[in-house]
Formats: sequence, structure tokens, C-alpha cells
Amino acid sequence: MSQSPHMSLANAIAAGVNDDKAITNVDERLRAPIGKIVCVGRNYAAHARELNNEVPTAPMLFMKPTSAVVSMRHGVVRPNPEIFGETHYEAELCIQLSADLSAATIEQAQQAIGGVTLGLDLTLRELQTKLKEKGHPWERAKCFDGACVLGDWIEPQAFGDFGNVQYQLYINDELKQDGDSALMLFPVYELLVNISHAFSLQAGDVIMTGTPSGVGVLQAGDALTLKLGAHEWQAQVR
Repeated sequence: MSQSPHMSLANAIAAGVNDDKAITNVDERLRAPIGKIVCVGRNYAAHARELNNEVPTAPMLFMKPTSAVVSMRHGVVRPNPEIFGETHYEAELCIQLSADLSAATIEQAQQAIGGVTLGLDLTLRELQTKLKEKGHPWERAKCFDGACVLGDWIEPQAFGDFGNVQYQLYINDELKQDGDSALMLFPVYELLVNISHAFSLQAGDVIMTGTPSGVGVLQAGDALTLKLGAHEWQAQVR
């Protein structure tokens, strides 16, 4: 029997998917199994414009399954480009909840953040474009194994009210994305409140808060560095 095109990718990252020993918190008390991953599209106006998309007036939400999660420690694996086309990187500030939220207030959202890190929302851009043009859902372009790459969790207290969190993605030592939460269309606490009014969030859920401009194609052998203040994660692309 022939092997699914996804199998080589799944086998390559199997050791990292949902590996809570690899994706850890600075404070062990904050650790929680990763739940659903809620992603926010076009939360930076410059990114919306670079892809010729409209700037949204309300948060655009989609989800990734937990099977898409892999630690930065295990590297970044692209689906076979000959089959699936180009894989694009999107660096994002990520939040993990330590408490359930449903129809939350700002104060409840503030108290529910248990961890912070950076992540990569990987996207099969050519496939996504084709699916969108046909009016089809585009989970195939966003939810493949390894499509959610996360760094280690950090205690949230160091980030204040998340109003001015700066982070960067370097590829082969060249700055590609320079994020600043002050430029978000929908700030972190507002996002949590908005999402919790659309559907309930549980402890362990991860919110990827959107990517700044500068997205592009990953190539085999690329050396990636994500920086969040004094914290840094490195990985190589396969």
C-alpha cells in the first residue's frame, strides 16, 4: 500500500507533536496540556495589505488542531514542496490560558493568561489561495502536522498589559519580521474577550494573535531565530 504524502512529514515530527516535555513553562505550576489553537487572521494592517486583503473590522478567527503542534526544539519540517507547494512562515505572539473563559470580561481575560511564547503559523500559501478562490475552506493549508511551531512558555508577568510587546523573526541572521503588539488591530485582552463571546475557551487553549508584515517562503536549510525580549529560540528548516 502506498504511503500518504503526509506520512513522511508526520513521521519526521512525531517526537515533537503535543510533547509537553519539550514545550514547557518557566514556572512549572503554569503547565497545562495544549488544547485547541485559535488563530487570529489579519491582526496587523500592514500584513493584510501585503497579501492584498481587506483590513478587518472584527477579529478573523480560525483554528488549528493539537496534532499541528510541534516544539521549536524539534525543528521546522515543510510538507513536500513538489506536492504541496511553498510553505510560508508567519511569526506570532502566542498566549496560553490557565483558566476557562466564557463571555469573559477584560479583568477575567487578564487573569486567565498562564503563559506567553512565540510561534510560527505555517501556511501552504499556494494551496490556500486556490482553495479561497473556489470558496472552499482552507484547513488543508493551515492544519497539517507541524503547522503550529511553538517556543517554550514564559511567565506572563514580564509583559505587563501586552500593549507594547516586541518580537522578531530572523532567517539566516536577516531580520524578516519585526512585531510590536502596539500595532495590533485587536489587542490581546480584547481578543480574548471577543473570542470567549464567540465560543468558550478552556485552560490549555493557545491563541496565536496574528502576524506582522514580512511573511515569506521557507527554504530547506534556513536557520530560524525567534526573539522575544531576552528569550530566543532557534530551529532549522527541513
